[in-house]
Amino acid sequence: MDRDAFRSQLRTFIAQNLLYSAETELDDSASLLASGLIDSTGAMELIAHVEATVDRTFDDSDLVASNFDSIDRIVAFAVPAEG
Repeated sequence: MDRDAFRSQLRTFIAQNLLYSAETELDDSASLLASGLIDSTGAMELIAHVEATVDRTFDDSDLVASNFDSIDRIVAFAVPAEG
């Protein structure tokens, strides 16, 4: 899956499964935790979804905000750059 397809799929998953309101605007660079869009349980659900989508399991040391706190960070971490 390329980065654009993954980003689109990830945004859909977050909107349908983790946001408290369908009206919430989702900025790809915004902190999902700091903005209150998801809580710690939602973060774990999100990580499990990302692992299933990219078909790999992340090490515990990878489960940090620098990898999972925004859509931009998740895409950069989970989907290798092409080229």
